[in-house]
Amino acid sequence: MTNSLLQGEKDLLTRVAAGDEKAFSDVFHNWQPFLSTHIYRITESKELTEEIVQDVFLKIWQSRETLIGINHFRAYLLVVSRNHAINALKKIARDFGKWEKWARENKADAEAVEPEQNYYGLLDEAVDQLSARQKEVYLLHRHQRMTYAEIAEKLGIGKESVKTHIELAVKNISAFVKGRLAAIIILFMLGK
Repeated sequence: MTNSLLQGEKDLLTRVAAGDEKAFSDVFHNWQPFLSTHIYRITESKELTEEIVQDVFLKIWQSRETLIGINHFRAYLLVVSRNHAINALKKIARDFGKWEKWARENKADAEAVEPEQNYYGLLDEAVDQLSARQKEVYLLHRHQRMTYAEIAEKLGIGKESVKTHIELAVKNISAFVKGRLAAIIILFMLGK
């Protein structure tokens, strides 16, 4: 960053530290897209990313007086957001652990909460959500154990297309499963 850009950012942060809501809005609109991309790489969840970004900017506003001492806001933002993301993921893992423990302790409801059965059902549901081509390529690769080259030949597409379809399918399945698990955890926690 050039000195004039750094000075402009420093001035903006000083205004935020003084309680200038317009300056804070400018900081938010300048950094929100960058921060969302950064957090999404960590969480791979749109909903969790939005929540963390809001929490980070809320924390910045609540502790705005400390902005005066920050010389490299980008680095500060990356550290704060990474820590928030890690803490959020740890909380989800702890909550999921509590859910698993509850499921083990309540064997009477085993059919309703059987982890392995629910897991495969969840995977099937996630695969059903894929586009037709992604689903076809994914199933040929995972269930029929076909290589990229075999799939490409069978479907008349390039190997790179096969690779792209599989990568997108895995990403979409992952996001779907994480989203559903997060919802289950939230429902479990609300029921406690």
